[in-house]
Amino acid sequence: MSRFSNSPITAVLGPTNTGKTHLAIERLTGHSSGMIGFPLRLLAREVYDRVVAMKGPKEVALVTGEERIVPPGARWFLCTAESMPIGGGMFAGAENRNARGMFAGADNEQIPREVGFVAIDEGQLGADPERGHVFTDRILNARGRDETMILGSDSLRPVLRKLVPEAEIVSRPRFSTLRYAGAKKLSRLPKRSAIVAFSAEEVYAVAEALRRLRGGAAVVMGALSPRTRNAQVAMFQSGEVDYLVATDAIGMGLNLDVGHVAFASLSKFDGRRQRRLTIAEMSQIAGRAGRHQRDGTFGALVEEGPGAFTSEEIQAIEDHRIPALDHLFWREGEPDFAGIDALIASLERKPDSPVLRAAPEAVDLAVLKRLAGEDWVRDRVRGSNTVGRLWAACGLPDFRKLGADPHARFVARVFRHLSEGTGHIPHQWFADEIARLDRVDGDVETISGRIAAARSWAYIAQRADWLAEPLHWAERTQSLEEKLSDALHASLTQRFVDKRTTVLLRQIGAGASHLPVVVGPEGEVSVEEHVLGHLHGFRFVVEPDARAADKRMLLAAAEKGLASELRRRGDALVAAPDKELALDAAAVTWRGVPVATLESTGNPVRPRIRLDRALDVLDARVRAAAQERIERWFANRIAEGLPDLATLDALSRDAAAGGRVRALAGLLVEAGGLLPRRAAGALVETLDPNDRKRLRKAGVTIGTLDIFTPALLKPRPAAARRALLGLAGAPPEGATVLPRGAPGAELEHGFRPFGSQAVRIDLAERIARAAHDTRTGRTPFTPDPALATSMGLTADTLARLMAQIGFQGVRTPKGEPQRWVWKGLTPLAKPKPPPRDTSMGQAFAKLAELVDE
Repeated sequence: MSRFSNSPITAVLGPTNTGKTHLAIERLTGHSSGMIGFPLRLLAREVYDRVVAMKGPKEVALVTGEERIVPPGARWFLCTAESMPIGGGMFAGAENRNARGMFAGADNEQIPREVGFVAIDEGQLGADPERGHVFTDRILNARGRDETMILGSDSLRPVLRKLVPEAEIVSRPRFSTLRYAGAKKLSRLPKRSAIVAFSAEEVYAVAEALRRLRGGAAVVMGALSPRTRNAQVAMFQSGEVDYLVATDAIGMGLNLDVGHVAFASLSKFDGRRQRRLTIAEMSQIAGRAGRHQRDGTFGALVEEGPGAFTSEEIQAIEDHRIPALDHLFWREGEPDFAGIDALIASLERKPDSPVLRAAPEAVDLAVLKRLAGEDWVRDRVRGSNTVGRLWAACGLPDFRKLGADPHARFVARVFRHLSEGTGHIPHQWFADEIARLDRVDGDVETISGRIAAARSWAYIAQRADWLAEPLHWAERTQSLEEKLSDALHASLTQRFVDKRTTVLLRQIGAGASHLPVVVGPEGEVSVEEHVLGHLHGFRFVVEPDARAADKRMLLAAAEKGLASELRRRGDALVAAPDKELALDAAAVTWRGVPVATLESTGNPVRPRIRLDRALDVLDARVRAAAQERIERWFANRIAEGLPDLATLDALSRDAAAGGRVRALAGLLVEAGGLLPRRAAGALVETLDPNDRKRLRKAGVTIGTLDIFTPALLKPRPAAARRALLGLAGAPPEGATVLPRGAPGAELEHGFRPFGSQAVRIDLAERIARAAHDTRTGRTPFTPDPALATSMGLTADTLARLMAQIGFQGVRTPKGEPQRWVWKGLTPLAKPKPPPRDTSMGQAFAKLAELVDE
């Protein structure tokens, strides 16, 4: 039994605009300390600002996954439901190590063990398949010392009576009337209207149309940072724009001065399927119309079809008759950390109560299961503390919406660092990722994507035991988010706020977002028979003769249609067979269209593959899948087309090979498998017999003049090597000797120039070996002339070759074959000793350490 079992629990239920949140704030500030858990970071921030205005910044704390403002001695806490600091007396019997880990370490003493008042907002979200188990856990276990309050829809009443029978249920009537106002086109919407859409694409299309029709609109989505959201809402509240386009995030208690709510559609994708909104969802969103005593209205943009309300739905919304919930989703709030399998079993345990259902597998559990299948993870998880640390890492939200597999790889990298060394995320990795996101160029979608990525690092920065300097990085990530948020606000304003309208828009009248978009077989994009341009792969190119006014309006009309076509093309790229991908110099092409570039890393086998910026139009999940597909194709191409080079690359990273072998293999890989011996002469001289044997086994020939892999000189591998290195001027297939200056008659192609000819390096090495096999000490000798003749070498070429491999011609009577004597190769110049305490000196020292391994 809870230690606060005698403290009163009140459930305040009713529709929107009943003052429930206002009441909770009054009760919160009436106690000596308190906490409210909200469904949205935006809402927590909004209420935080209100309480700060009442009590001052030193008394109030904000705790979300990505933001933590906790002054010393703070008494009132505004949190997201997931981030409520659980533990101790505050939530007796519901200790959750995953949540408590956020507050471990620095400044932990600032988090009180119990507070006088606790409230849970939007309790009906316990029925949400994705997050419901969190709200259910708070309803069952979050308790204040003196008072607990549960806020929510009246639909929550029957399950509360069974789950919290001691709660006193209080109904609150709506302050104002909510009425259906019929269907209105965008061009006829009243001022102070909010248009609600259910995807980012739909939001942008509606906002673009409103810019043409009414001069502009503010945009509000749950994925926006509080700073961007506040800046956008300020434009609407001040009257700078009269329309607001939003997702259903506005249904979660965000206070806006809205008189009418118009539904752009009545269906949404819920993460699993496209479905029609429930009565509860319609009512929650429509209820944002009207404030206090001022009545509100709601409606749709169409009168008939799937996007129109039925009479039954209208009546239910107006009467606030919401179907009662018969269950909430539940997951074990106190999981078993004895081991990975025990943890998974406890999280999948079925609830005991008939009004509770096991929550569907959430992303954190899906990631945990994937990591549980990795041997290295199981090897590192030894004890409850490490299990708890693994579960905390799995709790890192998928802000970028990549999906379980890509997100699991990111979490795996985080946990790898958390489970080794000092247990901290490496400073350099964190700094590099932050630096990569610290850019404000790009369109709305690009900047939004950076903010989503930045939220992951902000979340990590709030885990005090994950970083060596958490306070520094928390400030850095907050600064980055503010910078990106300002850029996003500017970009949204530039894109969706424009006082100008066009003649063409007045002619078609209905609104650009409803015009049909046609993509022809050659990629031509048309709207109402107006050809806008062509879609080349993922890049849209506007017709050069299009008028500026027509272009802006018709591009907005085409946006939604193009988004669908681009999604289709993105999926086709992900599923593309190998034969559709090709390498053209440093570009990877798909069906002849550039989709990625290879950026040099010094290792041609493992370049950095960067997606073409044209693919930025795809959502994060598809982009991640495309990146993975191209990387897999490139790895397969290397393994199949250049297996010897792949073998050398593996040898350069094989710790068992020894430093000398790894160093030489690395040099060969960087040179594409062909290297002048003098370029690595000092290193070659240090090789012992075992080193040479290992290199021979890898296919390496250490010749008199060159070090190379003979297999790479064959026609097919040679062509693949040229494509990989971007070499121009291919030699004729099967050529062994070329005129000097001919295409491919260069060392990078495997041909060594000698006078007027260039000889393939393996044949030059054959002559060198034959000469060494024929000679006896320093006695003059005559090599077999048949070998050089069969190759087509001239006497001058042979003379220059013999000189380079260490032989000197001797005077020979006229008419007799040329004789040669061994003089030895020109010795390598000894490097000068490096100056002390310089970066070059340190580099030589590192090289010496590597060679001496």
